[in-house]
Amino acid sequence: MNILIVNWQDIKNPLAGGAEVHLHEVFSRLVRMGHRVTLVCSSFSGAPSFEDIKGLHVIRKGGRYLFNFRFMSMYLTRFRNDGFDIVIDDMNKIPFLTPLYVRVPLYGVTHHLFGKSIFLEVNAVLATYVYVMERMAVWLYKRHRIPFIVGSPSTERELLDQGFERENVTRINYGLDHSVHVTTGASKSPTPLIGYFGRLKKYKSADHLLNVLPEVLKQFPNLKVLMVGEGDDRPRLESIAHRLQVAHAVEFTGFISEERKVELLQRMWFKVTTSSKEGWGLTVIEANACGTPVIASNVEGLRDAVKDNETGLLYPYGDVQKLTSSILLLLKDQALRDRLSANAIRWAKNFDWEIAAKETEKLLESRIAHVRNRA
Repeated sequence: MNILIVNWQDIKNPLAGGAEVHLHEVFSRLVRMGHRVTLVCSSFSGAPSFEDIKGLHVIRKGGRYLFNFRFMSMYLTRFRNDGFDIVIDDMNKIPFLTPLYVRVPLYGVTHHLFGKSIFLEVNAVLATYVYVMERMAVWLYKRHRIPFIVGSPSTERELLDQGFERENVTRINYGLDHSVHVTTGASKSPTPLIGYFGRLKKYKSADHLLNVLPEVLKQFPNLKVLMVGEGDDRPRLESIAHRLQVAHAVEFTGFISEERKVELLQRMWFKVTTSSKEGWGLTVIEANACGTPVIASNVEGLRDAVKDNETGLLYPYGDVQKLTSSILLLLKDQALRDRLSANAIRWAKNFDWEIAAKETEKLLESRIAHVRNRA
């Protein structure tokens, strides 16, 4: 297959997250299977216009906020004549509305709909724009009966609740690179060490973790908290840590390598994920594969990734008191941590990018054949 993908970002973009990990892990494997893959995405400071990443031919054009309009122009003037067999519309936040102008077979990928949670992330004007565009996209893609790949039961239910036909929503589990995320027998930190892993964005609510620290530090004054990741919410979070007088216990690491991430996960007693909404918990499963249980907010996506009281603990989103008690419980109870850790390792073995890639290949080939036979 000759595959064209459109997404807002590529894996090297400083704002890349789980959606970009999914894209590159799955489609780099499709390249190894013999297919040709071109990714068109927005550019960022210092990025080359063209780059090959694990076999994917990446084309970066235009700025972040108007890239959806830039892609439409590029497709109509160039890409529609380049012999692509199928276009993958990786819908993330602002949609590309591809059914309006793409005439070759289309397949959508979405990780979750933002809905009203976008208002937690950006100002009211931009949030309203994103919300209205997403609502428009849901109507348009349903009307054109565009099939979608989703990665979690929560997102699957979300699309079905929005009126998508059952036959047009296929769940393919997210994966894991088991050659990277492994247990090596490394010892846990001798002193309490916990962490947050992920992009530092407002809707991910990492400030909730900071807000519980004054109470937790009263009982565990030698606790260390690692905030691993980068994002535009970092200055606010650093300010909160200083205001709460917990900055001495918190380290903001910024971006780190996968090797360093695995090393830290294996030393951590547990990880905390505070997001208001997720399509899935990719960093949850990565932590689990390293033997690290996770405390997570009981929201869409995360409740799929965390098996409550088996691989981690769930708490009501925004409930600071319950988050505090969950953290203190795991800090105090090593037997519970050990049980959750053992279960987490077994749970993570269910997820594999190789399987996800093979299932995706079958879907795309079937879609191409279906459209051509109908024509």
